[in-house]
Amino acid sequence: MDTWVRLEVEDGVGTIRLDRPPMNALDTAMQEQIRAAAREATDRDDVAAVVLYGGERVFAAGADIKEMLAMSYADMEVRSRGLTSAFDSVARIPKPVVAAITGYALGGGCELALTADRRVGAATARLGQPEIKLGVIPGAGGTQRLARLVGPSVAKDLIFTGRMVDAAQARAVGLLDEVVEDEAPDAVYAAARAWAAQFVGGPAVALRAAKSAVDRGLDVDLGTGLEIERQSFAALFATQDRTIGMQAFVDKKPPRFEGR
Repeated sequence: MDTWVRLEVEDGVGTIRLDRPPMNALDTAMQEQIRAAAREATDRDDVAAVVLYGGERVFAAGADIKEMLAMSYADMEVRSRGLTSAFDSVARIPKPVVAAITGYALGGGCELALTADRRVGAATARLGQPEIKLGVIPGAGGTQRLARLVGPSVAKDLIFTGRMVDAAQARAVGLLDEVVEDEAPDAVYAAARAWAAQFVGGPAVALRAAKSAVDRGLDVDLGTGLEIERQSFAALFATQDRTIGMQAFVDKKPPRFEGR
């Protein structure tokens, strides 16, 4: 089997690199390789944060339509479960994750970007959920993660029309968190990596708790969310990093966290 997705680790930052020219079309094999890379990033202690990156020209232009065309309902009932769970495996990486978006992030590509905690895009990036133009709807988190990120009205407009938005529009509605104007080929990746690198040597347990509390809280009512936060906060008092961080603050020294 060809390897189209790989995890590259350097100086504490893991990069999940999509590399299926020309457009990083997301077929079944690539889906499973994304899952494997996410699990590896989760399990490796030498990975403090993760960058999702499709290369200098394109993030991912969506599903492999040729593969999907021949599928029946029964086929897609099985395939859709695997696709959803593969993307969930990225969303559930218990570390900060940032998507570095160049070129197109459409359909499944946009949905993959939505699994990240932050999205950095080139000024020339184009994002959208064009599935409606194929007679279907987003099927890997688009109707759910997009609505939670930009609000239901904006999400419905993008999903109903299937239109693409440019980087400026995406930034305005909250689909992108940062737009990189620098035209250097690696500028977007460099910006995303710089954001990720700040967590190397950080309080890994607290970062994991913070991400979990925010994500879990979005799915429940406020009272339940506050209880999730309270329990997570209290639990951190059992960690070595909490002792290190507070003692360093009292001693007016920079903390040297151990990740436990």
